[in-house]
Amino acid sequence: MVKHCPDGSWFSSWSWFLCSCAAAIFDNALLPAGLRQKDQTKKAPTGTFQRDNLLAHLEKQAKEHPDKEDLVPFTGEKRGKVYVPKKRVDPIIESVTLEPELEEALASATDAELCDIAAILGMHTLMSNQQYYEALASSTIVNKQGLNSVIQCTQYKPVPDEEPNSTDVEETLLRMKRNDPDLVEVNLNNIKNIPIKTLKSYAEALMKNTVVERFSIVGTRSNDPVAFAMAEMLRVNTTLKSLNVESNFITGTGILALIEALQHNTTLQELKIDNQSQPLGNKVEMEIASMLEKNTTLLKFGYHFTQQGPRLRGSNAMMNNNDLVRKRRLEGGPIFPKCRTNV
Repeated sequence: MVKHCPDGSWFSSWSWFLCSCAAAIFDNALLPAGLRQKDQTKKAPTGTFQRDNLLAHLEKQAKEHPDKEDLVPFTGEKRGKVYVPKKRVDPIIESVTLEPELEEALASATDAELCDIAAILGMHTLMSNQQYYEALASSTIVNKQGLNSVIQCTQYKPVPDEEPNSTDVEETLLRMKRNDPDLVEVNLNNIKNIPIKTLKSYAEALMKNTVVERFSIVGTRSNDPVAFAMAEMLRVNTTLKSLNVESNFITGTGILALIEALQHNTTLQELKIDNQSQPLGNKVEMEIASMLEKNTTLLKFGYHFTQQGPRLRGSNAMMNNNDLVRKRRLEGGPIFPKCRTNV
């Protein structure tokens, strides 16, 4: 049986049925657009995909495409007058010359006398706020009601910026590995480009070093892996007396590792861990306070507790340790009996 399809061709009954279904599906607006016709994506690849060639073709096509001309071409014509700023004449400040007696009196006047003169004349700009309070403390001035107008500002001396740290990181590490007897203090503060691997190498070198007593890595972007390496170093080091890791990216986990390592160290006297990028929290501070109470050799602990309870416990622990040192010094014995160096 042969039928006539809507497109004008002749098919069998089965073909007629499929053609009718396809027409019905195409006209169904409830179906997604991707399901109204047969899948056109399941094809064999015509060739291998080469990304570089495609990018080169797109770049070439973009360069060959002509730019769209402006609707109003730019002629570069200047209209109006060119702005010329007016020249300002600086005012001439003339020096005031007084009589010799007045000049001598003002030159030898005290802050209290200047304060009274400023109050009488209403010229409060003659003195600064600091001068007024110093004169008020002397109890020799008449004006004790304060100044009710603008006064002279305090002139502060400019403070120059600190010079960058000139420590050679690689050379210092080699000297530490060689156990250089002249290398007693290592200061790597504020050196931003020290790799984490290098900082961990410093910790490994301190494990065998018997000379370095002070080690500081403030502002070196140290993180928890560096703190863990320092904690392992503290377990075996018997020479280091001061460790400073302030202003870094160490979290509570790394800080607890450092504090816990103090149970196996009897020579470290100073530890500074304050001003980390993340707050430690109440739980970590409570654990720090508990570990400090178990330590008997640490004398200085640099951290500002945010909670009152851990702060009080930590300060009491440091006070007890310093009191033990004082008692041992008065008795004439070693300050740290457990210390291998018998200091």
